Amino acid sequence: MKNKDLFDNDDSFSFFIVVIPNIPIDARWSQNGKTIAGGNGYGDATNQLHWPYGLFIDDDQTMIIADYENDRIVQWKMGDTNGRIVAAGKGEENQLNRPIDVLIDKETDSLIICDAGNGRVVRWSRRSGTTHGESLI
Repeated sequence: MKNKDLFDNDDSFSFFIVVIPNIPIDARWSQNGKTIAGGNGYGDATNQLHWPYGLFIDDDQTMIIADYENDRIVQWKMGDTNGRIVAAGKGEENQLNRPIDVLIDKETDSLIICDAGNGRVVRWSRRSGTTHGESLI
């Protein structure tokens, strides 16, 4: 079997964009990393993550993390030892199921979440008390 046979499929098309950052030739890297979110083993407590996928850092250095296996989005402020659950679900169609990425829509003060398990992109208000999102796609 030739390599061509492995990838030649008229029913699909893949497109990849590779971003190569401009790193100065004399850049120096820290020899030690620091855990800034999670780090307490896999789990669903507010100081744990289970398969974190997507990450967004807002203007005030707050991280918004798509916590895939826990079906939730966690907000983690710099220096905190625990995160705060800002969107969640357990696979129900009007809740989250395996979120893989997240960003903030400043205009609507909402999270835009790639909700992979439900096959949709959802807008989830950041206002307190929100229990489900609005499907965009």
